[in-house]
Amino acid sequence: MKKSAKITTAAAAGALLLTGALTAAANTVNTPVAAAGPGSAPAVPAAAEVSVVDIQPAPETTVAQNRITAEASAAAVQAALSSCVAGKLPFVTVALVDRFGTVQALLRGDNAAEHTIEAAQQKAYTAAAFGAPTSELSQRVTGSGPGIADLPGTLFLAGGVPLKVDGVSVAGIGVGGAPDGMLDEACAAAGAETIAGAAAGAGGNGIEK
Repeated sequence: MKKSAKITTAAAAGALLLTGALTAAANTVNTPVAAAGPGSAPAVPAAAEVSVVDIQPAPETTVAQNRITAEASAAAVQAALSSCVAGKLPFVTVALVDRFGTVQALLRGDNAAEHTIEAAQQKAYTAAAFGAPTSELSQRVTGSGPGIADLPGTLFLAGGVPLKVDGVSVAGIGVGGAPDGMLDEACAAAGAETIAGAAAGAGGNGIEK
């Protein structure tokens, strides 16, 4: 019995020595090598240098984008909503987006339902992307299989008007919430007219609705 206890004790001691050796080896691998000299901080590998390329504007490499200013966008959505309010339609939402669908200005009318926000944005984007009023675009939609109406983020219902600079669509303004899409579009057109009128008063810069 005493001999067995001695064997067990020796085995345990050997296991502890082996564990300690493995731990020391692991710590040696994971510990940075200290710099020469007492009290020196551990050496840290230098980070890879990142190159920065400054691209000069040129027709071959960059594209200039026209956008409607924040001030003009705010005035347009306010004019569109005011037009709807005057027509007893205070429950609409107006959105102005750039040609990529990014919202530049949005105004939700009193008591406008939540779905009108998305409808206004999608109508505005559809008009901007295709460069035509959504009332006209809706006539291209058919019920025979997949078509342009299936494109993500679009809504082919009347209520969206494109904004163009020198004939090129740069933005769109859309209205959602009226009981008839053509009422939405009339309000959107009033907003577009505000921008066109401001541009004409400033000497004209080619902005069209």
